[in-house]
Amino acid sequence: MSLSVVIVGGLHADARRSAVARLLADVPGSVVLHHDLETAPAGTVVRTVRDAGGLLAVGEAPLVNDCACCALREDLVPELRRLARDGRTRLAVVELWDSVEPKAMAEVVTAGGLTVTGVITAVDPALVLPYLGNGDDLAERGLAAAATDQRTVADTFARQLEYAPVLAVADSPEADDEDRELLSQLHPTARQVPIADDRSFGGAAGHPAEQVHAGEVRALRDQDGPEATAAGPADGRPLSALARAALAGFDVEAAAAAQHPACALLPAEADAHGVATFVWRRHRPFHPERLYAALEDVTCAAARSRGRFWLADRPDTLLHWDAAGGALCVESAGPWLAALPDAAWDMIPPVRRAAAALDWHPEHGDRCQHLVFTSPGLDRDGLARLLESCLLTDAEYAAGRDAWKRLPPAFDSLLEV
Repeated sequence: MSLSVVIVGGLHADARRSAVARLLADVPGSVVLHHDLETAPAGTVVRTVRDAGGLLAVGEAPLVNDCACCALREDLVPELRRLARDGRTRLAVVELWDSVEPKAMAEVVTAGGLTVTGVITAVDPALVLPYLGNGDDLAERGLAAAATDQRTVADTFARQLEYAPVLAVADSPEADDEDRELLSQLHPTARQVPIADDRSFGGAAGHPAEQVHAGEVRALRDQDGPEATAAGPADGRPLSALARAALAGFDVEAAAAAQHPACALLPAEADAHGVATFVWRRHRPFHPERLYAALEDVTCAAARSRGRFWLADRPDTLLHWDAAGGALCVESAGPWLAALPDAAWDMIPPVRRAAAALDWHPEHGDRCQHLVFTSPGLDRDGLARLLESCLLTDAEYAAGRDAWKRLPPAFDSLLEV
């Protein structure tokens, strides 16, 4: 029996655990592998393996360079290979700890020669806006994966949400139409699957696979002999929609390309139930000082904004815009294709060349402003005026690139130049 691996993550822990319990209940021969990073301050990461009946095995992995997430990476593939060799496990559900992001883990598992058949982020619609608006550092919430972890709750949640092609959606009585619309606009291409389906299932609360009791952990630690796994017999029941999504297949390279700022498939214009997505596209470059002065207002104008942009004083550099929770990250994503010699194009992935061709400008090539803002109560007109005021004026634009490059380099501090 070949081993399929599905990665289930998300900061919405209750929804994540419900999704995992759903998979264990629905897929015969499935187990869940979980690394608890909360124990990292004690110097180890606790690994548990369980099935629908309860805890099967427990072990510990030492920290790697004082990094709990690094320990997870080092320990995950060997454990999955052990399950594969055992031959009794059909599906290994990798339940990520709260702040672990699925992209890195999917790439680690694939590089280890194993087959990732699905990546799922579990979401409670009622919590989307509160988490997206939470600018707290993960460290402040006890969720940092390493001593050097500087991520925030908002940007971590946004990446977890936007990477996964499948969203396992909890049936939340607190969620309203605005919450569900915000989720849809943030990731319009995702397949949303209810965690509970039309068959009888009581949710994760009280499920034997849900709780790892301290007594069970101690008992397993005291046992001699190899850790065991168990596979349940097929019972003929049809798989739930969530289980089918977990086994549908996953392309790691395509998922990475979909997140790259040069070719990301960003959301389109939308407006429903009080939530709007505003797409702003221009080919004229930004004046660095005026944009820098407006950063706070632009960043706080929407719950989530992302995209790519260019500055007049850095005409060859593709810049990535990534904002959530009132915090903005600006990073260089390498050169624009138009800045590269023709000979270098053969080394560029086809998906990026295709994305550039769709937005090619006769003068500037693929250089462009492509920013997308999603939020309840979005002031499209005010935001558009603010962004327009940050572009080069007609006179500045007519002065040409040599003059542009002499403009004050206002973004040097953000880009650590």
